[in-house]
Amino acid sequence: MSQFDRYTHYVERYSDVPDHCTIYGEHVPAMRAVMGGVLTRIETLRKEMREKTGTDPVDHCLARIKTEESMREKLRRRGFSETTEDALFKIRDAIGVRIVCAFLNDVYMIKDYLVRFEDYEVVDEKDYIRHAKPNGYRSYHMIIRVGGTYYVELQLRTISMDTWAALEHQMHYKKGTLENDALIASELKRCADELASTDVSMQIIRDMIREEGA
Repeated sequence: MSQFDRYTHYVERYSDVPDHCTIYGEHVPAMRAVMGGVLTRIETLRKEMREKTGTDPVDHCLARIKTEESMREKLRRRGFSETTEDALFKIRDAIGVRIVCAFLNDVYMIKDYLVRFEDYEVVDEKDYIRHAKPNGYRSYHMIIRVGGTYYVELQLRTISMDTWAALEHQMHYKKGTLENDALIASELKRCADELASTDVSMQIIRDMIREEGA
C-alpha cells in the first residue's frame, strides 16, 4: 500500500494522476504525500472536534492532483512553458483540496487551524465570503507552500456555497449556448445572496443552541 493510499479514507472523493504523468516528472509521489498530509491534518482536527463538541466541522472533503491535460491547457492559456518547473511553481494549484463545512464559523476555524503549522507557508489568501465576486461566488481561497516546495490550493466553503458553485460551473461551460444567459446569471446572483443570508441565520441558530446547551 502506498503512502497516498493510506490517506484516501479521509476524503470522500478525489482524483489522482498516474505515475507516468509527464508534466510533473518524478514529483507525483511527493505530490500525493503532500496532499495526503493536508487531508490527515484535517481528519485530525475533525476527530478532535468530534470528541470535544460531538460535532464534525467538515461535511466532506474533495482532493485532486490536476490532470496532465488540464495543467497543460492552463499553462498555454497563461503563456507559460509546458515544463515541470512551470507546472509546479508558476501554476500553484497542481494540488487542490476543497473543504466543505456546514457552518460559516467552521470555515474560519479550519483556516486558522491550518495556518498554525510551521511547514505551511501562506502565500496567498482571498476571502470571497466577506467579499463575494460580482456574480455571487463565495468561498475562502488560500494557497500554501508545504515544506518550502509544493503549492496546495485550498478552498473552504459551506454546503450552500458548494451547491451554488456547482450550478454556476455548469452555466460557465454552457455560456453563450443558452437563450436566457442574462436571466440565469441574474437568478444565480439572487440565489447566492439568499444562500449567504441563510448561512448567517444558520450560524446564529447554532450559536443559540450551543449557548442553551452550555
